[in-house]
Amino acid sequence: MRKKLALALTGVATLFALTACGGGPAAAPSATASLDPANPTVVKVGASPIPHAQILEFIDQNLAKKNGIDLEITEIDDYQTPNIALADGTLDANYFQTEAYLADQEKTKGYKFDHGAGIHLEPLTVFSKKFKDVASVTEGAVVVLNNDPVNQLRGLRVLESAGLLNGLVDGDSALTVQDDAAKNPKKLVFKEVNSEQVPKFYQEDPTVGMAIVNGNYIVQAKLNKDEVLTQESAINNPNANFLTWREGEETAAIAKLDELLRSDEVREYIKTTWTEGDVIPAF
Repeated sequence: MRKKLALALTGVATLFALTACGGGPAAAPSATASLDPANPTVVKVGASPIPHAQILEFIDQNLAKKNGIDLEITEIDDYQTPNIALADGTLDANYFQTEAYLADQEKTKGYKFDHGAGIHLEPLTVFSKKFKDVASVTEGAVVVLNNDPVNQLRGLRVLESAGLLNGLVDGDSALTVQDDAAKNPKKLVFKEVNSEQVPKFYQEDPTVGMAIVNGNYIVQAKLNKDEVLTQESAINNPNANFLTWREGEETAAIAKLDELLRSDEVREYIKTTWTEGDVIPAF
């Protein structure tokens, strides 16, 4: 089953408050429990619509039931709700985040999660309707980018690798870089928005010179590949996405799902579905 989850901000706040007060699910089934294909175990997974939910749907249709699991897939458009819903027990697992993002969430929100190995990488990509290449970027160009600290620094490093920024350090942000002449010689002007809103601003705001877009939103927004200026390198990239679950609650069903997500069948599905490098297997 695949469905959408759209929580109002007040609902999200309530969920987080309940989690922070110690509310939570009952103890999880043992990880050593056997799985029965004749009576599959339901696993509730929250995921970004593209590519995560698509990959999970492929598993659900082709691999899950014969391995004793039945996926209930919930599509979630933002990057906050999946961890809130996992922490409060609404979900058994989620699939949308990187190690650096999860570490920041655990530090700032107090979550206690475990995760599997990397499944796929979505390279951050810089798009522009105004500039045909990096060399033509003009002084004072407006850059719209992700407002969460981890992905924002990752995006700034893509600009650095293209020669548009210099000397970035861990902890840098649009705020620290914008007025630093040494780091920002072209005096780029940064506009911070939620990750899912970056394509919208890029497509609708005529003042935007460049946009740094997460890979899943590139596909979702059907952005024009002819407008790509530069892209994050996949070589030795630590930003692969993985399956996440509550600490100490890796059931047999979750372990099997994690295994299937890194199967030969899923690797081939990723390679043949996203043929232009939007999504790359990380195993």
